Amino acid sequence: MTPIVLIPARMAATRLPGKPLADIGGVPMIVRVLRQAQAAGVGPVAVAAGDAEIVDAVEKAGGRAVLTDPDLPSGSDRIVAALHALDPDGRYDVVINLQGDIPFVRPDAVAAVARLLEAEPSCDLSTVMVAEADPAERTNPDIPKVVAAMQADGRTARALYFTRSVLYGDGPVWLHHGIYGFRRAALERFCAAPPSPLEKRERLEQLRALELGMSIWAAVIDEAPISVDNPADLERARAHARTLL
Repeated sequence: MTPIVLIPARMAATRLPGKPLADIGGVPMIVRVLRQAQAAGVGPVAVAAGDAEIVDAVEKAGGRAVLTDPDLPSGSDRIVAALHALDPDGRYDVVINLQGDIPFVRPDAVAAVARLLEAEPSCDLSTVMVAEADPAERTNPDIPKVVAAMQADGRTARALYFTRSVLYGDGPVWLHHGIYGFRRAALERFCAAPPSPLEKRERLEQLRALELGMSIWAAVIDEAPISVDNPADLERARAHARTLL
């Protein structure tokens, strides 16, 4: 298995324009994500950038970036474009899609999605999930949940469904976090397919993979990464950076 980590990023975020270059403790957010990915040690890392400013910031920090069409519809499409530019001969057979707005993602979470693909031959797509920390999270439609068939090890699961709806009953509710590992053929097939009915209904693109018949597995992580989607999240990330000094 030969993985590559690709980080999609663009400046035109709806709720926080310019967020890849948002300063967090003196470091652009995209550079923080890049460094965490490099620390995971699973393979080479590159940023799939939608804007030249992002390429400049990454290269200034000593990283690698590929400029992609800014009008691509999703991060998945952006990483496919970058993959074709970086690896037209198909050397890399696993692609880790790491979102560019999780500046303190733990390197072991990145490594976990690669390990799942290696351990589970039936797995087309791997991801991560964390147990709810607050009962209010299970009713929050902004937090996707995983309906999961847990394995005996208690640390991995086969994902049966993803939803924004409330999940009832006893037991933990698993919250999904968007770090993905794709087998290359699965990524190509996924991006070639149109958005699926369930994907459009729930606004969760991983449901397209399930509707295509792909197998998704999830690894349990112990701590939810800070995801920066709005100005309040950015302030929380900046406060966290101050604790690391």
